[in-house]
Amino acid sequence: MPDHPAEPWRIKMIEPIRTTTREHREKALREAGWNPCLLRSEDVYIDLFTDSGTSAMSDRQWSALMRGDEAYAGARSFYLFEQAVRTHYGYEHVIPVHQGRGGENILSRCLIRPGSHVPGNMYFPSTRAHQELNGATFHDVIIDEAHDAADEHPFKGDVDLAKLRAVIAEHGAAIPYVSLAATVNMAGGQPISVANLTAACDLAHAHGIPVFLDTARAVENAWFVKQREPGWANHSIADILLALCAPTDGAVMSAKKDCLANIGGWIALRDPGLAEQARGLVLLYEGLHTYGGMAGRDMEAIAQGIGESVDEHHIRARIAQVEYLGHRLDTAGVPIVHPVGGHCVCVDATAVLDHLPRTELPGQTLAAAVYLEGGIRGVERGTVSAGRDPATGENRYPPLEFLRLAIPRRVYTQSHIDHVADTLVRVHKNRHDITHGLTFTHEPPHLRFFQARFAPAGGADIYDG
Repeated sequence: MPDHPAEPWRIKMIEPIRTTTREHREKALREAGWNPCLLRSEDVYIDLFTDSGTSAMSDRQWSALMRGDEAYAGARSFYLFEQAVRTHYGYEHVIPVHQGRGGENILSRCLIRPGSHVPGNMYFPSTRAHQELNGATFHDVIIDEAHDAADEHPFKGDVDLAKLRAVIAEHGAAIPYVSLAATVNMAGGQPISVANLTAACDLAHAHGIPVFLDTARAVENAWFVKQREPGWANHSIADILLALCAPTDGAVMSAKKDCLANIGGWIALRDPGLAEQARGLVLLYEGLHTYGGMAGRDMEAIAQGIGESVDEHHIRARIAQVEYLGHRLDTAGVPIVHPVGGHCVCVDATAVLDHLPRTELPGQTLAAAVYLEGGIRGVERGTVSAGRDPATGENRYPPLEFLRLAIPRRVYTQSHIDHVADTLVRVHKNRHDITHGLTFTHEPPHLRFFQARFAPAGGADIYDG
């Protein structure tokens, strides 16, 4: 069993949650079109749909809320927020947005034109959607090991430099930027090494191409660097975070992850000209450039959360809780993505439901089964999340198809995690009782996993024989 340190906090306030009957969950899931995303939260016992905006804030963050300066322009809270980002991420120009996808929208509108090509270390649904809506084609240049659930490579978020070099050679001036993530969500929360990130930036910069980093979980990435990358064991998490950002030209951030806040984000840039352009678009789409869709109290909570996020005791306990769930599932024979990621454990749906065709959406089917069994909400990461190819209209079938169990920070106890593990073990043990997968009955054009509806391919229930 991996080390599971005692939590470096104690509980001061609780939010009641309730268990439900199987009959109740069956009714709720049918009403939600077999999509756990459309469930009411009151019908969910353990909610692992996302770690985004679902973490528990500290007493100091709640205190910071009361200090919020709600002036429309030039609020004191903005300058506190700006200084926290500059100190811990190292970028000069800090532009607030309401959350990460607001930053993706602004950056895409600034730089992408029809016919553009954007290389990256595996796609993320909202990031690629903004790129494609603005006329770009995404190119996956992540290492091959990232597409193999069983591979134990310590940095499956690394860029394959030969792949990146080939995309640059083919598309050259049509590449507005390289889009990298630390960690890589769709690979299961896998980190990128400092050495590889630096090499990828050097390659791009040699061709005049900027690199922008998704830093939503860069603190978790820094933890893995400290544990796994030679030469970094004696460095602080704060120093490694700065080292990850240092070779890049800017970042898009959802402060709802590492920063322990319930809303908010930023664009951080080095180029003053691009920063001025981005501020102009923020005025149109987000709010004034000194609040960007956030209240002053939100910026205060984020500034406090940034400092807490790099605390060694906090990040050690956070990663250990995720590793604990992964170890329990792995030792019980439940196939998961290896190594265990920073924010989630990903159950390999194509291995669990290997008797279902990909056309019956095994990831979505497994998500439904786990909710029915134990009231646990996860999210599919596979065919549904990948969407359709805009050129052909055909479903994309990525190599990885999994159920992501994303663990909110400072929210659930070890007993809750044990319930999750016990539920997954039961579902896996009885997996052949799942005789049918799911098919679409309603399919939105963008980010369809949020609002799509489904029906069992073989009748009224996925368990019908």
